[in-house]
Amino acid sequence: MLGKPAWWKESVVYQVYWRSFLDTDGDGYGDLKGVIEKLDYIQSLGVTMVWLNPFNASPDKDNGYDVSDYYAVMERAGTMAEFDKLLAETHARGMKLMMDVVLNHTSDQHPWFKASRSSKDDPKRDWYIWRDPKDGGVPTNWRSYFNPSSWELDEGTGQYYMHSFAIEQPDLNWANPEVREEMYRMLRFWLDKGIDGLRLDALALLAKPEQFEDAGDPHDIRYLTHNPGLHEYLQEMNREVFSRYDIMTVGEVAFATPDTGPLFVGEERKELNTLFHFEVADEMPEWDMVRFKRIQRTWAQALSGRGFGSQFLNNHDHARQVTRYGNDGEYRVESAKLLGTLVHTLPGIPYIYQGEEIGMTGVRYDNIGEYQDIAMLNRYAEEVGKGRNPAEVLRSLQPLSRDNSRSPMQWNDARHAGFTDGEPWIKVNPNYRSINVERAEAEPASVLHYYRELIALRKKCPVMVYGDFTDISGDDPHVYAYVRSHEGVRWLVVLNHDTKANSFAAVEAAGGKGSLRLVLGNYADAPRERRAEGKLELRPYEALIYEF
Repeated sequence: MLGKPAWWKESVVYQVYWRSFLDTDGDGYGDLKGVIEKLDYIQSLGVTMVWLNPFNASPDKDNGYDVSDYYAVMERAGTMAEFDKLLAETHARGMKLMMDVVLNHTSDQHPWFKASRSSKDDPKRDWYIWRDPKDGGVPTNWRSYFNPSSWELDEGTGQYYMHSFAIEQPDLNWANPEVREEMYRMLRFWLDKGIDGLRLDALALLAKPEQFEDAGDPHDIRYLTHNPGLHEYLQEMNREVFSRYDIMTVGEVAFATPDTGPLFVGEERKELNTLFHFEVADEMPEWDMVRFKRIQRTWAQALSGRGFGSQFLNNHDHARQVTRYGNDGEYRVESAKLLGTLVHTLPGIPYIYQGEEIGMTGVRYDNIGEYQDIAMLNRYAEEVGKGRNPAEVLRSLQPLSRDNSRSPMQWNDARHAGFTDGEPWIKVNPNYRSINVERAEAEPASVLHYYRELIALRKKCPVMVYGDFTDISGDDPHVYAYVRSHEGVRWLVVLNHDTKANSFAAVEAAGGKGSLRLVLGNYADAPRERRAEGKLELRPYEALIYEF
């Protein structure tokens, strides 16, 4: 069994990227009122928690991940009164609310940074990372996630400040206890309002390297993460904040591995409840079944009896799962259901990014001017600056652009997919007339109705949450088969991730006897009962859940 029972382990999380969800004031950006307006829809999915991307005051250079005031609401999002109403209305529907918090850095417009850069003697100078030039240039050859260098010269004081992301996002100095206490005070402010969960952004970067020296390979930016002191910060944060509230905490932990992951979520270590690792979303650019299964096996073994993981294939930073890892053409519906089955039946907490539940696909805008993703735009400028052909660079960056998942939610076939009455901040996917919530509601065999069945199963079947996990398909390149077992209940999950039919002796491999009863399948005519012997014949992208 996967640890002691806890309400947060039984969660199904729905991620709302509010600026692309629903616009109620016609400015082209989604807002908190739009989320309130669609809470009944979110509730109808059966999810238990809503994860809201950052809505703090911000110049919006990186879509809210550059905070200028942690205690205020971004004007585009709405007001504090509207946030309070959103929280109350979410709770009134029996759901919980998770807040996305940026701890590693602020905006360069934050009063703290304005004070810090004003003078070398300012009391807040040490709240950020400042270094003298080296040989007349940058202190180290480190890259940032978004720029060729993680250093920016401040002309006024003659020193460089560190930014692990955009130039406008200076890193905080977590080694300074005043910074840590201020961040804990901020977290308590929101938790005292009644927030139920915290998604902690860029958590692996809080502790900086002990020595600021050039990296052997500056492109391998793992040196920005997992530095000494990180776990001490998290344990202190747990003591000072998390342990005092009945909440769920999930850390965005870049470059976490099965060896290091349990250090963050081991229940005896008192750091986090769960984490996001990125061995799939960041490090597997296209579907690779053998690699995916090996990742799942090693993480399941590493966390077994120690801590709890998370399952996701897509979020606001990663391309739509049905386009990247499924088949967004002939088998869009089948592959969307298969990927949903995968995420909801593997060990860990399932996350649904808005639009997955209707099988939304990625976008391909015609020119670079239609993209908004700061990481993509900076990379495009860097590569074109090297002399590469602009059209070739655009083609190479399109598949994994973060804007693939940031196009507006597709509610209906009206203008702009029902997202806004104005001009949307980013173009709507042209396929919204055929892929939208209104149409999915009317089709009994839609991806939407299938997701509701998956979520309902998780609520009533503890085997999906607490069951042991056994992969029985080895390195089969197309079929994934595994058993979940809990207190005498045994489920067999078989997935054919292929455009062709395949067969698999999954029942024999599972040691099953007697008969199998169908729990759920993504083809309407799947056999309801069958003998637990012989091979399963699987159609393209067929997903089957059987109970022994």
